[in-house]
Amino acid sequence: MALAPWRLWAELSRGWFGHPFSPLIYLPLAKRLAASSELFLRVTERYEKPKWNIAEAVPEVVDAKPFCHLVHFKQHQPRKHKVLLVAPLSGHHATLLRDTVRSLLPEHEVWITDWVNARLVPLTAGPFHLADYVDYVRDWIRLLSPELHVISVCQPTVPVLAAVSLLASRNESTPRTMVMMGGPIDARRSPTAVNNLARRKPYSWFEQHLIERVPPKYPGYMRRVYPGFLQHLGFVAMNPDRHLIAHWDYYHKLVMGDGESASAHRRFYDEYNAVLDMPAEYYLDTVKTVFQDYALPKGRMFVRDELVRPQAIRETALLTIEGELDDISGNGQTEAAHALCLNVPREQCSHFVAPGVGHYGIFSGRRWRKVIFPRVRDFIRNHSGSDAEPAPRRRLFSRFF
Repeated sequence: MALAPWRLWAELSRGWFGHPFSPLIYLPLAKRLAASSELFLRVTERYEKPKWNIAEAVPEVVDAKPFCHLVHFKQHQPRKHKVLLVAPLSGHHATLLRDTVRSLLPEHEVWITDWVNARLVPLTAGPFHLADYVDYVRDWIRLLSPELHVISVCQPTVPVLAAVSLLASRNESTPRTMVMMGGPIDARRSPTAVNNLARRKPYSWFEQHLIERVPPKYPGYMRRVYPGFLQHLGFVAMNPDRHLIAHWDYYHKLVMGDGESASAHRRFYDEYNAVLDMPAEYYLDTVKTVFQDYALPKGRMFVRDELVRPQAIRETALLTIEGELDDISGNGQTEAAHALCLNVPREQCSHFVAPGVGHYGIFSGRRWRKVIFPRVRDFIRNHSGSDAEPAPRRRLFSRFF
């Protein structure tokens, strides 16, 4: 609100010095003034949830829970393999996995967890804990079973492993495969800046300094949340030089009239800057359970007084994927799932470290499409029953493609 007058002036300046029909565009500094105004507007803009913009399928909500919607990408012809893609609840919207969905659609029937911004959930809906997250995943695995494949990206690897473990302990149907990508199964391994922060600060610090109440203008008024803008600042603070250079390059591209490169910058930051608030209970549970107590790898994770026992999983094949340059989930953190799922036959287990890939490259971009996705596709094919299409055999626990 404080920046509103400056934003108005920047919009006027962009029009005066950037509109093709304005006589002011011929002034010596016109391009620089227009580019500066555009950059200021981009930096100070409030970004809403992006659209899916997937031409190949129509997203439709098939189950709406207070804090999450199960979205199905409806296609003209049903696909052979059913996939539940569990998106992270870690500050960004599920649309961040647009590239993941688009790669899966040609051969898979895809459902995704589309998390609701906590500021939009009325206080009457009650709290949302990590245990509720596990319950959501269990409900949707039951709904979509049998012959289901589950892919979890980053943060949900822990609740997904917990959900499948609890289903196996009760002798319920479990997914054919679990694909876990860049997640903190054991945050003690190769600790990153995220892990070090959780280790250095006590639980009380997170509760006192990072939790806020939703202001009156939102439906979730008075709900305690971890604000998305704080998470966004945390992401930027991990690589400030990279973002500064990206915006500086964007400014020069605008000055030079390189519209294609500038559009690519806008597409990335439209997604990256769109953040959501997380329920405080869930965020604090995750900090304590995953990053401070290491409850899952220590065999001490409970969901509603029920012990999570990954060793109960016997009929679900496991593929873990990590990025060599991942600075959010360090190398070995996701691979730790294999030691926990010790009763899954070794021939049904595989691990892959993608060379030269950072955290976001695990599920989006050229290396995801060319290097990582083929392994995910082949793994699902190979563990889809006797009628599955054969795929090239790959060496288990290989490090490089």
